[in-house]
Amino acid sequence: MSRILELEHVVKRFGGLVATNDMSFEVAKGESVGLIGPNGAGKTTIFSLIMGEHKVNSGSIRLHGEELTKLATHKRIRRGIARTYQVPRPFADMDVLANIEVGLMPDSIWAMLTAGSDDDEGRAIARSVGLAETDLHRDPAELSMGDLRKLELARTLATRPEVMLLDEVFAGLTTGEIEQISGLLREKRQEGMTYVIVSHDLRSLEPLIDRAIAMTQGTFVCQGSYGDVMNDEAVRMAYLGH
Repeated sequence: MSRILELEHVVKRFGGLVATNDMSFEVAKGESVGLIGPNGAGKTTIFSLIMGEHKVNSGSIRLHGEELTKLATHKRIRRGIARTYQVPRPFADMDVLANIEVGLMPDSIWAMLTAGSDDDEGRAIARSVGLAETDLHRDPAELSMGDLRKLELARTLATRPEVMLLDEVFAGLTTGEIEQISGLLREKRQEGMTYVIVSHDLRSLEPLIDRAIAMTQGTFVCQGSYGDVMNDEAVRMAYLGH
């Protein structure tokens, strides 16, 4: 499989704190990768660096071989990469459907003014993640945490990404909701989607990923099958302390 996302010797410092230190890994097109590690390992920072929400101090981040480190976040999204957040970030002054439709908008102002309604596509995306029709004209503040997670995923899918960075996408969901979202992710993978997934729900993560990458304290530890990584001595030390 061809490489779609590459990080090479990525370093990020916040003052005197080194958040990521010489972090390197690759993701192949169509692959599902779990990025795992204890709290504070730097997983969310990696997502923020890939999206351009933080600037790297040194190193390279590439999508389809194109250097991303100097591109603004919206340009990275338009090149086919998007993310969800641990804490959902809907637009509070828009209803649920409008939140989804923002991602469907073209870049051109003229195209936005002349385009037809995106309601049908927005509704289809909402249904695919399990949002009810009755939720679509509610304010995000009225949603449960589980439905906010679904909205976050729907907003990401609306940008039509090739690569999705999923940060704690199962947090706050019931067992049934996890099964529903897992089914959606498997379906999207069959359509060619590529994922990097961060989740503390390792039981739900395991059947979804081809490979796991472990990190701790901002550094790469190891990679391989889920079982091999979880049995690695350094990973066990990071998670369990023994």
